[in-house]
Amino acid sequence: MKPSMCRAFQFAFVLHLFGWSATSVYGKDTFLAETLLRKGQVQSVLEHEPAKSKCEKPVLTGPIETTLCDYETIESLNDELFSNLSDLVKTPFFRYFRADLYRECPFWDDYGSCSNAGCQITTVDESEIPEKWRAKALSEVDPSSRDIKHQLPGCYYRESDFCFLDDHTEGDYYDLQLVPERYTGYSGQDARRVWRAIYEENCFGLSELNLMTGKSPAPVSLPDTMIEPLHMDGQESDGHCLEKRVYYKVISGLHTSISIHICHEWLNQTTGEWGPNLQCFIDRVASHPERLKYIYFDTILMLRAVSRLAPYLESYDYCSTGSQIDDASTHEYLGKITDIAKVAGKFDEGVLFRGENANILKEEFKTHFRNVTRIMDCVGCDKCRLWGKIQTMGVATALKVLFELDETALSPQSHVLQRTEIVALMNTLFRFSESLKAVDDFRKMWKELDADETQSLASKAESTATALVRDEL
Repeated sequence: MKPSMCRAFQFAFVLHLFGWSATSVYGKDTFLAETLLRKGQVQSVLEHEPAKSKCEKPVLTGPIETTLCDYETIESLNDELFSNLSDLVKTPFFRYFRADLYRECPFWDDYGSCSNAGCQITTVDESEIPEKWRAKALSEVDPSSRDIKHQLPGCYYRESDFCFLDDHTEGDYYDLQLVPERYTGYSGQDARRVWRAIYEENCFGLSELNLMTGKSPAPVSLPDTMIEPLHMDGQESDGHCLEKRVYYKVISGLHTSISIHICHEWLNQTTGEWGPNLQCFIDRVASHPERLKYIYFDTILMLRAVSRLAPYLESYDYCSTGSQIDDASTHEYLGKITDIAKVAGKFDEGVLFRGENANILKEEFKTHFRNVTRIMDCVGCDKCRLWGKIQTMGVATALKVLFELDETALSPQSHVLQRTEIVALMNTLFRFSESLKAVDDFRKMWKELDADETQSLASKAESTATALVRDEL
């Protein structure tokens, strides 16, 4: 695919400066409305008051093109979700992850290895890992052993997978509590090349512009009554179907979540202290409100997958040390999380991949997302590569649960998922929930500023966006 097909990503800033306005059900502009804001986008994000109660609207206007009602439910439950996920990912089962960080990049030779101290990562000796979770033990009970594998050096995928999985020949163990996702100093051309590859090679030609203006054509679209709020001024479809729109939102939401973690755990190189960087958040997220909205979208998608997996997760053996207390605590946290998922996971996967070309489109979708997981091998920062692998695998696992596995496959006796997939799924959901939680901290920082300071920050972000667009033109 030619780079020019995705240049609209770089021009998306125009939308925020010269685009359309949107009015919410409360009669004021909001970044959660169905269309992009025309002005005041920074204020819309940072002055937004999250809902404190679940949406009681009797009829949702769309299960896929997620609505304000869905967002309100996520906001009302995220504190509880975040609290339980925080406890869950500290348990022995969910804190240890095995990955091969040193596979060769399949797309370019020089991937700009990061030498900054923040990029470095600490491994865990295999002797410290419970024996039943070690590579040898897991390979003997690998649920994929019954499936046909497509092998590549050091990794493979099965027909049902949306990602490449590490085989059991290489890799190290990591304690995720000791390697938090945060600012590492990995930036510049090498980092941009990774994200450019993700978008340009896998974007189906979609951008923020045509995502918000085009209709999703039949036969794999929602009824017009469900997606009509996304249309503006009677504009015709841009020819991109619902599945491709969903794909773009998933990728953009993941990118935004990672950006929020970097901004929230920022290293002040003058003082040497870690803390939230409001300007970073404004530049990367608040000045592009739809990006934050896609984190809500991804959270809903992930919760829907967890909801479908509930019986499987509830019957899984998480005990590693022989301690019934550890096992009971893990099941307690998971039970609370699956209960939330059943309420907030309002995503109807049944409306996707229908029609005569559904199978072809699904294979294209899977191929694109597998490529994204392979691009993670090209990330030059070890810590960034680890969290990139975890989160792309987590999203890929959710997609597999939603679009490849039926109720029989998801039965507690099926052993359909590897341990790494389960760990990645829940840690990725935690990252999305933590991102939404971090936004609250940025809003508190914004409230502490006076009017002149807030106006200066917002104007600076808009000027930067305008300059970037002018340079690209």
